[in-house]
Amino acid sequence: MDVTPAEIDEAARRIRAGGLVAFPTETVYGLGANALDPQAVARIFEAKQRPFFDPLIVHVPDLNAARALVQDFSPQATRLASRFWPGPLTLVLPKLDIVPDIVTAGMPTVAIRVPEHPVAQALLKAAACPIAAPSANPFGRISPTTAAHVREQLGDRVDLILDGGPCRVGVESTVLSLVDRPVLLRHGGVPVEDLEAIVGPIETAITSSTDDAPQAAPGMLTQHYAPRTPLRIVTNWHTVPADEDVGALFLVGHLRAKEFVAAEVLSQAGDLPEAAASLFAAMRRLDAQGLRVIYAELAPEVGIGRAINDRLRRAAAT
Repeated sequence: MDVTPAEIDEAARRIRAGGLVAFPTETVYGLGANALDPQAVARIFEAKQRPFFDPLIVHVPDLNAARALVQDFSPQATRLASRFWPGPLTLVLPKLDIVPDIVTAGMPTVAIRVPEHPVAQALLKAAACPIAAPSANPFGRISPTTAAHVREQLGDRVDLILDGGPCRVGVESTVLSLVDRPVLLRHGGVPVEDLEAIVGPIETAITSSTDDAPQAAPGMLTQHYAPRTPLRIVTNWHTVPADEDVGALFLVGHLRAKEFVAAEVLSQAGDLPEAAASLFAAMRRLDAQGLRVIYAELAPEVGIGRAINDRLRRAAAT
């Protein structure tokens, strides 16, 4: 759906006035506020019921705007930004004091990205301020990939929703820390293999066992992206009973798909980018069926398949 210039102007006005605006990015829909206004940012946490120890990603329109928020934009960061911005890559760097502590969970670093979506770009330029924006859904639940998802989950807690149609990537951005050495904090829309082609080997952070401590980046909590219906990972579909209250989430087409009262196939052809773009919407449809349990299979641990599996494992965590 096309967003008009008048809608962009109104959304920018609301951002500058301390309001909340949900807007599309290529990854998922974000719930945005002026990142330099602590009171506006506090409204994000209130609307999402998000704990203050979970930091937010700051969205900016370009590299120069990113440089204005950090102490040092290193040569590694510059190479990555030149290759992957605008796009689904978030870089974590030492912040300047201009970035409020509420955005960063009190950490001395800030997570920044330049989104690719034309609506996000238009909003950032019209608002003329960095926009802090986590996914536009209640904390810990399935991320929204359409404006309808935002309306269903947040309703009147948002001042304005910009409807830019379905999100192309469908999973959140990859988060990479460059504070010391390259450390992957979250799998996402840019495969780690592509990052390593630019900066060499990348260490993967271990998810903290303390989920109430300040996190280095969003999406690192043990349980996240979860439907209300319990989700379980399955390795052999022949062990899963096709009972009337059981749902199935297949990566590819499967002979047993028709046996389940509710089943979703992420990609008949096994195309991983297509599967990623379909993931959250498929989980949401299954979650609406009143099932006892949803069984899901993992993707190959390559490319964006790693991000799909990260979301499924966290959704299945108890």
